[in-house]
Amino acid sequence: MKFGFVFPGGDARTAADYAREAESVGWDGFFVWEPVWGVDAWISLAAAAMQTSRIRLGTMISPIARMRPWKLASETATLDNLSAGRVILAAGLGAVDTGFQAFGEVTDRRTRAELLDEGLEIINGLWRGQPYNFHGKHYQIRETDFALPPPPVQKPRIPIWVVGAWFKPKSMRRVLKYDGLLASIFDEKVKQVRMSRPSPEEIAQMREWIQTNRSLTTPFDIVVEGQLPGADSAKAAQIVSPYAASGATWWMESLWDAKGPDEVLRRVRQGPPRI
Repeated sequence: MKFGFVFPGGDARTAADYAREAESVGWDGFFVWEPVWGVDAWISLAAAAMQTSRIRLGTMISPIARMRPWKLASETATLDNLSAGRVILAAGLGAVDTGFQAFGEVTDRRTRAELLDEGLEIINGLWRGQPYNFHGKHYQIRETDFALPPPPVQKPRIPIWVVGAWFKPKSMRRVLKYDGLLASIFDEKVKQVRMSRPSPEEIAQMREWIQTNRSLTTPFDIVVEGQLPGADSAKAAQIVSPYAASGATWWMESLWDAKGPDEVLRRVRQGPPRI
């Protein structure tokens, strides 16, 4: 299992400094959130790339439905070249309570799902290079030869992790096209995604379904998000070991309720558990 640290907020310089600290103590990835309005995620990750050499870099998550796919394709490919192939793109619908309405973004779930699907297809097409054309419900793109950028370093593409709600058929079928599952559970009783993380048993069910239904032969990650007792590595290992045994390949350490930068830095320096 690999361990990523999710930076809960701060300026780009702080993100870069914390990424350097994270790399030095053995974290495998450093991730930032992508706000509607706030500190730019990709500038923060570019700063982190200049301070590190090994750690993977990505978002948690990029709400592609409110983004221009060609702009995100440019940002990810540019960062992949800058970092020598260390980018991961994590994608989903995003949380509408983070400013969508304030800035006039689309909030209808069905429309956002359509924009997510088309956006991911466009990003992949532009990474592959020109000539590229796309004709969808929301986007129409014609091939161009103007100022073409270099493609991403990683082949066949930058890994894409997608939020999947177990078991919502359309959500899970979307995941099959890509390179990782950001695991969540849809609660049928209340008709919404459950906020608590899936159990190891639920992760095992997801892994079995993916192995049965995914036709791609490229590597696939199953990502679990949570918070571990950083001061007690043995206890932390006891928590994550069942997830690793069930098929999870990444643990995302997320301190969304951190009281301030000192608490975040302390947890970064405590490092990941060893299992």
